Amino acid sequence: IPCLCSGASCLLCRCCPNSKNSTVTRLIYAFLLLLSTALACIMLAPGMEEQLKKIPGFCDDGLHTQIPHLEGFVSCDVFVGYRAVYRVSFAMAVFFFLLSLLMIEVKTSNDPRASIHNGFWFFKIAAIVAIMVGAFYIPEGPFTRAWFWIGVSGAFCFILIQLVLLVDFAHSWNESWVEKMEEGNSKCWYAALLSCTSLFYALSLVFVILFYVFYTKPDDCTENKFFISFNMILCITVSIVSILPKVQEHQPRSGLLQSSVITLYTMYLTWAAMSNEPERTCNPSLLNIITQIAAPTAVPANATVPPATPAPPKSLQWWDAQSVVGLVIFVLCLLYSSIRSSSNSQVNKLTLSGSDTAILEDTVGTGSGTAEEGEVRRVTDNEKDGVQYSYTFFHFMLFLASLYIMMTLTNWYSPDADFKTMTSKWPAVWVKITSSWVCLLLYLWTLVAPLVLTNRDFN
Repeated sequence: IPCLCSGASCLLCRCCPNSKNSTVTRLIYAFLLLLSTALACIMLAPGMEEQLKKIPGFCDDGLHTQIPHLEGFVSCDVFVGYRAVYRVSFAMAVFFFLLSLLMIEVKTSNDPRASIHNGFWFFKIAAIVAIMVGAFYIPEGPFTRAWFWIGVSGAFCFILIQLVLLVDFAHSWNESWVEKMEEGNSKCWYAALLSCTSLFYALSLVFVILFYVFYTKPDDCTENKFFISFNMILCITVSIVSILPKVQEHQPRSGLLQSSVITLYTMYLTWAAMSNEPERTCNPSLLNIITQIAAPTAVPANATVPPATPAPPKSLQWWDAQSVVGLVIFVLCLLYSSIRSSSNSQVNKLTLSGSDTAILEDTVGTGSGTAEEGEVRRVTDNEKDGVQYSYTFFHFMLFLASLYIMMTLTNWYSPDADFKTMTSKWPAVWVKITSSWVCLLLYLWTLVAPLVLTNRDFN
């Protein structure tokens, strides 16, 4: 209990290496969000609906319930897990949003509110549990519909944050390998850089071909044809712009490695958008795609062609390929944002950090790294002269991440969707495809901004 009520340093065991308080705190918050994600996944596990239906008022009339905006009755088993995910994510979102408001204008760890951010873990975990339990007793009706649109907006914003983190990762990756090229063995590092860039572009090209084969029809799926073609043209455009001499002159950090990462991410967003289409003929499941690949395409001349059968509905399970990839990207971005050094200028711009100079030594005080009792301090407070990242923005990012997880696990389920198949409607498609365009425009702006705003420093 004393450890849970004190700072993050007490939660780090003695066997762990020396760390900074700013990094440990972010990792703990990331771990809490990952735990809530695991809990939300459990809510969708087979057999869990029998337990959820026991909650008073959570599933009226036991096996069946009436939806206010739908005619008739539908099985509660179909959507009770999605209701539970909405409430688990609601609890985490409220928790991080309140902390975001509480941490406004915190400049150093000497601020009393900083101790709340870096400590009092027992009370914060208790608050999460209390909010989560209370959320399950929220009456159904306007809550789900309103929270859906809040979730769509927050998930859209988090997708853009993912882009910024990916661009920063690609910039750091490129700079690291270029520095190693200049230090020695340039041919080896150049080959590695070229190989990774080529691999990402090759994967993107393969995805484009697969999209045209499985997500379009000769006389149908016009929207998908437009999405694939338009995004492919945009990716080619930004790749060409990134290597223009004028851009290279004003933005030496730009290169094809960053463009290849953005291109691959754009292909993922395009696939995610098409995977949410309600039209089943233009949105095959992964099982259907594998079946088409494995099945022979040639038909004997004397064979009778069976009549076309409608595409089977998608499974109610959340763990389809698109959701799994989305969760993997989410986890990687969350961990990267938690352990990335805030001394990097790109991260400072993302987290709204006020200064790059508030970087302290790894040890505090005399420099011996020992506490008053002579014990080695495993975690040092490196924020006495200034915070290493914006507490407010960090919690707001986790607030958006909670909404993104909610939408991913529920397959961007809309309250007015077909409860029999749990297919989402066109708003989810347009949100995702629009986010891909905004991502490309933001990346393009990072390339041309130094040319347009010549009086500003973009280093």
